[in-house]
Amino acid sequence: MPRSIWTGAISFGLVTVPVKLYSAVNRKTVRFNQLHESTGARIQMQRVDPTTGEEVPYDEIVKGYEIGPDRYVTITNEELEALDPKKTRTIEIEEFVDLSEIDPIFYDHPYYLAPGPGGAKPYRLLLQAMAGTGKVAIARVVIRSKENLVAVRPMDNDVLGMTTMIFPDEVVDPHTLDDIPDPDEVEVTDRELAIAKQLVDSLAGTFEPEKFHDTYREEVLAVIERKAAGEEIAVQPPSEDVTAPVPDLMSALKASLDAVRKDGGAGDGDGDGAAAKGNGSSSRSKAKSSSGTKKSSSSRSGSGSRAKAKK
Repeated sequence: MPRSIWTGAISFGLVTVPVKLYSAVNRKTVRFNQLHESTGARIQMQRVDPTTGEEVPYDEIVKGYEIGPDRYVTITNEELEALDPKKTRTIEIEEFVDLSEIDPIFYDHPYYLAPGPGGAKPYRLLLQAMAGTGKVAIARVVIRSKENLVAVRPMDNDVLGMTTMIFPDEVVDPHTLDDIPDPDEVEVTDRELAIAKQLVDSLAGTFEPEKFHDTYREEVLAVIERKAAGEEIAVQPPSEDVTAPVPDLMSALKASLDAVRKDGGAGDGDGDGAAAKGNGSSSRSKAKSSSGTKKSSSSRSGSGSRAKAKK
């Protein structure tokens, strides 16, 4: 059963809502420990001074901020503690905004908020008020000595969600990327755009997160289980990545759209009519295979090869 990681209250106006904070995600990443190959012993990491080769006790380690090659400014724990934000137990709502106004790039980590003792009614009141107005609360809260910008919103009309956010100066400006082409230097014809829109509409559907799962993690765990059961594993040599030549854009668009229609879509076939609707996942896979970006499948394992059992 999940355990709360923080308790406090939401404050908006003169209303206070006691709440408990729960993490909304449970990461399923497969993690490995480092072992000595010959003995199987787990490797221990030591803090060593490279100038002396001796291990340094933890109480002799200080924090340093690099200001240049091999140049550091040292900061003490006392100096950092003096800068800590005031440790309150309050999620201070500063304003309410439309959800559509928040670019998803600002979202960081999701949490659930549950009512604390005596907070059931004001919690429900805030949830219904936000759901009815379609607004999201932007607030500040101090968690683990760090002030966080957060978004609080109703989820499924049953629970309040809180997502920590990154600050604007932490977002990389996409215009600093050299590979982004200048829109004025790339010409797209009306016909190309019309067919591309039809292809998008043909592959449109409702997002169902249950359809997606981490196949790489499943394969890694399957190999681990087979080895733990004593099965011998043969590692296949990695296959070479071979990128097919990029076909003519218009030809690729038409072939993709034709693949969708052939599988049950509707449309007039000349690229100018109403969008065709795909017929399931096979339509999508056929359209993708015609887009001109085929690559031979390569291994997903860390060494680039897929492990297979010997028969």
